Amino acid sequence: MKKILYVITKSNWGGAQRYVFDLATHLDPVRFEAAVAFGQPGRLAEELVRSGVATHPIKSLQRDISLWSDIKSFFELYWLMIEVNPDVVHLNSSKAAGIGALAARLAGIRRVVFTAHGWPFWEPRSTPARAAIWLLSWLTALLSHQVICISEFDAKVARRMPLISRKVVRIYNGVGPMELGDGRVMRAAFPEGARITGTIGELNRNKNQQALIEAARRNIHMHVAIVGEGELRTELEALIKKYGLESRVKLFGFMPAAEVLRGFDIFALPSLKEGLPYVLLEARAAGLPIEATRVGGIPEILDAEDMHDFTLERMVTKTQEVY
Repeated sequence: MKKILYVITKSNWGGAQRYVFDLATHLDPVRFEAAVAFGQPGRLAEELVRSGVATHPIKSLQRDISLWSDIKSFFELYWLMIEVNPDVVHLNSSKAAGIGALAARLAGIRRVVFTAHGWPFWEPRSTPARAAIWLLSWLTALLSHQVICISEFDAKVARRMPLISRKVVRIYNGVGPMELGDGRVMRAAFPEGARITGTIGELNRNKNQQALIEAARRNIHMHVAIVGEGELRTELEALIKKYGLESRVKLFGFMPAAEVLRGFDIFALPSLKEGLPYVLLEARAAGLPIEATRVGGIPEILDAEDMHDFTLERMVTKTQEVY
């Protein structure tokens, strides 16, 4: 039986976290044993414990750059890998991957797999910052034995990196069958008959929820439901209040997509940067009209003739082949 150690920076519930959860809980139990190491605690850790998956908190691992914390998290990961002695270390999220790849190599791990959940150098930053992030991403890929890209868009970018092309494999994210709720909580929050534009995602710069608030400001007939939590909640609340949109734009906090999708008339995803968003797969599976920016892997979902390539079973099978 192969032991797989997944490593991820945060254990909130974003796309990368769901990816780790889906793999860790759906691997063939006869062939694989999963464990997950993570930094900041959150819903992922809670769900893993409930599912009986071994977890290893890395207390010093955090998203923000901090030389002392990064050095500490490197040694925490290194000694964890020595102790657990996994056959495969599967790295996710940029910070954990960069530190984890070096730790895994020095610990003598036989196979290091890195999943790029949308290359971070596509984020809107200064040119020097993007160049530095590209270099770190390349070094992470270089130290890995296999690089999984979740969209063909990012796979093409990876294949152009020096010494990386033969390591790259594209495996789409996938979703299983959904049992949709009635979306009543969405409908009850707006006037009867309102046409609701909804979005789901972490409240951050990349998800660009403020674009929907600005659109509602320009269109007095537009009603917007924003589902998710994150660092920009206070800023988005202030913007809604500034424009006097409290009756037409509402923040609902975190809710599972399956519970709310039927409460939307249109699903919107105004992201500035994406990998291959689960929520868009779910919106399409729910049969909703979709308005989305064509960034990252989004066009690959919107233009797909069917959902065959985007099933959970296919994602797990293809990933097990990489291990």
